Amino acid sequence: MRVAVVGATGYTGLELMKILVAHPKVEVAVVTSETYKGQDFSQVFPSFRGIFQKTLQGLEPETLASEVELAFLCLPHGSSMKVLPALLDAGLKVIDLSGDFRFKDPKVYEGWYHMTHEAPQLLKYAVFGLPELFRSAIAQARLLANPGCYVTGVVLALAPILKAQWIHPAPIFADCKSGVTGGGRKPSQRFHFPECNESFSPYSIGQHRHQPEMEEALGAFTSIRPQILFSPHLVPMNRGIISTVYTKVREEKAQALSLEEVYELYTSFYASCPFVRVLLLGEMPNTHNVRGSNFCDIGLVWNSRTGTLVVISALDNLVKGASGQAVQNMNLMAGFPETTGLLRPGEVV
Repeated sequence: MRVAVVGATGYTGLELMKILVAHPKVEVAVVTSETYKGQDFSQVFPSFRGIFQKTLQGLEPETLASEVELAFLCLPHGSSMKVLPALLDAGLKVIDLSGDFRFKDPKVYEGWYHMTHEAPQLLKYAVFGLPELFRSAIAQARLLANPGCYVTGVVLALAPILKAQWIHPAPIFADCKSGVTGGGRKPSQRFHFPECNESFSPYSIGQHRHQPEMEEALGAFTSIRPQILFSPHLVPMNRGIISTVYTKVREEKAQALSLEEVYELYTSFYASCPFVRVLLLGEMPNTHNVRGSNFCDIGLVWNSRTGTLVVISALDNLVKGASGQAVQNMNLMAGFPETTGLLRPGEVV
């Protein structure tokens, strides 16, 4: 399959390139960058010398159709919706890694992203790209909205127990910590080394745009619309997300609940999901074990005294939280085995 990576020089574009150049069924035929247009990709990223060399182009949607079958859009929020309609009209399949097509209601998008949606007519066709929940719809998709990184960790932590109706859907507390690459490659004071090194800070509590995305995805899957209080934190590391999710078990279920029963629920639910690993009882996830991989590790804690079930997930925000998941979705859309090009362990050292 011939593909294009649009916006190939940001963090998600770069991570996507790392995966795609080694993918046995993919040829990266076009790479674009407005910032580095005219330069060779391996000149911008010397680690690709001898592996991948191609001139970075400006984006010309009308010419891509003759060169590729599928385009990955690694563009800032608000940019994808400007170019995506032309790509679809040209007959391409599109995987969008921005937030532009994750909501069905344009008013929700506009309320959280504070901009007018320029292609609201396409929202009803977009498939939310979380394979563990929406695999069959993804396989038929032409427009794929790749989930946010925080969203992936929290939704995978909650889906089994919310679907089973073991917990109260409101309130649910999601306390999450992310590495600095979650803020993108564009320089800003907040991510400047002296500002974030040796510092640990919360931000956008209850106001982060991933919060309604979590609620919408879980509602679409379970028919139960939860209310989540999402508390993101910035951690001075390059990549990785830990999500600690606190849920209140329904009283009638809590009376006889055991951790072994919770473990059975989760292992059964994710039995056919190759990139979700439910850890053994007593084992906790950490970012080292998933760094650089497409895995999401899940740990479970049952506190019978408070009736609280705590679910902890860990993933790499640039891989399972973005580019790896995009390739997982591409595999499904193209009819390839879901794990193709993605089975690699975490970089512990």
